[in-house]
Amino acid sequence: MLAKDIGIDLGTANVLIYIKGQGIVLNEPSIVVIDTETNKVIAVGSEASEMLGRTPEKVKAIKPMKDGVIADFELTEIMLNYFINKVKGRSFFSRPRILICCPTNITPVEKNAIKEAAEQTGARKVYIEEEPKVAAIGAGMDISKPTANMVLDIGGGTTDIAILSMNGIVLSASIKIAGNAFDEDIVKYIRSKYKLLIGEKTAEDIKINFANVFKPSKKEKLNVKGRNLLTGLPDSIDLSQDEIKEALDDSLTRIIKTIKSVLEQTPPELSADIVEKGVVLTGGGALLTGLEDLLEEELNIPVLIAETPLTCVAEGTGVLLDNIKLLEEDQE
Repeated sequence: MLAKDIGIDLGTANVLIYIKGQGIVLNEPSIVVIDTETNKVIAVGSEASEMLGRTPEKVKAIKPMKDGVIADFELTEIMLNYFINKVKGRSFFSRPRILICCPTNITPVEKNAIKEAAEQTGARKVYIEEEPKVAAIGAGMDISKPTANMVLDIGGGTTDIAILSMNGIVLSASIKIAGNAFDEDIVKYIRSKYKLLIGEKTAEDIKINFANVFKPSKKEKLNVKGRNLLTGLPDSIDLSQDEIKEALDDSLTRIIKTIKSVLEQTPPELSADIVEKGVVLTGGGALLTGLEDLLEEELNIPVLIAETPLTCVAEGTGVLLDNIKLLEEDQE
């Protein structure tokens, strides 16, 4: 059977796989669980995610991607192999062409590491594209015309900001502050203020289901459970929304400062387009309650959330794979 082209959003938090003709066939956490004594892989993806914070000492849950780049090459290769096998099986089709996405402003060495990891899975050819460009395409933006389109892609490890025109990136910036940093901010805040230690999953639940970064309520409370650092015993506290906003303030301020820096460098003609069309939010961070309104107030331009922010990059790989000639030209 002929090989089918594959698009991969190799994210710090999640891996999404798009197969040409089938759409998105996989969306699982970028986590590998290993036995540290034998180095044997115990679980990958969703199964591994369920074990986070619940494993014995010799069993370790590892995130092989950090800040959008490969932190552990061997485990990234194992993870990619596992996911590609899961969606196709080695006998299902021969060596595919793979389009894989990376953050803007990564080094050539980091880009080569991503390419090599994809090649090790048995790809016939590997294409690398920058995430904000692919996210913009996946969000339905027409970047082929000589007008500006602005995208803000907030993933797990990086926030990518890009101004696009005529199928290319005019200006871009990438900072290592995104969804995972928000979770860490919440953990640190609660530990510092209440001497209560909570896990990553608890922090992520607070961010997704309770946080409001625009008009948080002091009255809205959430009971949070963890371990009291002074007694070592299980304990719980009541948190307000405005405390979570306070926890996230520094990270959000740095993201806004970076966006403003990109806007300040934008040529006047393109600035006029952005004032008219605004910025489109993609990535999991786009779903942070109140972020759209906060950015609109700070930047004084329209802010829109993509229809499917979590899957924009994967969907964008599908559009590019349907136009493989454009992809080939772009890699030259």
